[in-house]
Amino acid sequence: MSHPHMHHHADPTMEPGITDSHGDHMTPPDSGHGEHHMMMQMTFYLGYKNVELLFAGLVINTPGEMVGACIGVFLLAVFYEGLKIGREVLLRRNQVNVRYNSMPVPGADGTVLMETHKTVGQRMLSLAHFLQTFLHIVQVVVSYFLMLVFMTYNGYLCIAVALGAGLGYFLFSWKKAVVVDITEHCH
Repeated sequence: MSHPHMHHHADPTMEPGITDSHGDHMTPPDSGHGEHHMMMQMTFYLGYKNVELLFAGLVINTPGEMVGACIGVFLLAVFYEGLKIGREVLLRRNQVNVRYNSMPVPGADGTVLMETHKTVGQRMLSLAHFLQTFLHIVQVVVSYFLMLVFMTYNGYLCIAVALGAGLGYFLFSWKKAVVVDITEHCH
């Protein structure tokens, strides 16, 4: 619906008619601003031209560059899943102060059950805890990188993230720690 008294004010830094492959306005590199500015895509799309990936200046413009970026993102997602499981394995390997606590619990039919719980501790000032802290930082940074890649809304890159996470989970999740409640039935 058009209103005759409403005026559309264009940004004076943008020249009309200069757009990227998705129709978004760009500031031309020779506009005196010294930078190349692209508007962020807000819907999913399949394309390989002018796709800015994580860092200013890292722009995909050819099919080969998109394939390379997808492979890199795929491997980053596999690494992320492996890192999550690897941290669990290291945590289990470096457990100290393992205690088992047993306590009687009345059963439904008047019997007494013994419930056993495993309590595990870890030292704060230990090499294992410093390593876990460093790996946690790496995991957080990689997770944010993957989120930002997904937020490009580029379908190829989004598929690469999803497939990499899927393969990483498939390869590493079978090593995941399983919580087992040891319950002894005493009659």
